Amino acid sequence: MKSVLIVGVGRFGRHMAEKLNELGHQVMVVDSDEQRVKQALPYASRGLIGDTTSPDFMGSLGINDYDLCVVAIGDDFQSSLETTLLLKELGAKKVVARAARGVHAKFLLRNGADEVVYPEKELAQWSAIRYSSDHIFDYIKIDDDNSVFEIDIPQKWLGKSLTQLDIRHKYQMNVIGIRTQGHLTLDVDPNVKLHADLRLLVTGTTQTLKKIFHEK
Repeated sequence: MKSVLIVGVGRFGRHMAEKLNELGHQVMVVDSDEQRVKQALPYASRGLIGDTTSPDFMGSLGINDYDLCVVAIGDDFQSSLETTLLLKELGAKKVVARAARGVHAKFLLRNGADEVVYPEKELAQWSAIRYSSDHIFDYIKIDDDNSVFEIDIPQKWLGKSLTQLDIRHKYQMNVIGIRTQGHLTLDVDPNVKLHADLRLLVTGTTQTLKKIFHEK
């Protein structure tokens, strides 16, 4: 279990608090807006209302006791910058800050953020890839080139096994899981015959998938 401080509990901060609580972590939420704190309290062990750019207020929170500090302020970039810097000055072990634009990320990193997340950008990228294809059901980005995809079985693969298809060498792609009737197994039998009711969990590139589903 980790101790997490979330600064700013708008939609993003509140959803993060909810998931962290579900995962069994101890969550503390802070915001200048009383209503936002009240809405997040069901998912937090404690909530406080205060000015997160105030050294006195933030210093009273025992910042160095938290394993992770999340700056989820989305509507006031100046406050986000000041809060990020203040957290580091107060001894925060790790600071993850939310950014809305690329230029914001640069300033946040310079001001002490260890990592920056782009919720809107990442969701937009996921949606573009997911809904522009009839064959991709889920997608997780690993790096700039590679991702994990959940895909249909290509028509030309039906009735064949992974061993016969030699996917790793032919497409530089790995099969890491198979979903059948809603159940995902990571113990992949390379000799299983592929059929239309299965879905594959694969690692690779978007370009590779396009090639697979469009080749004759």
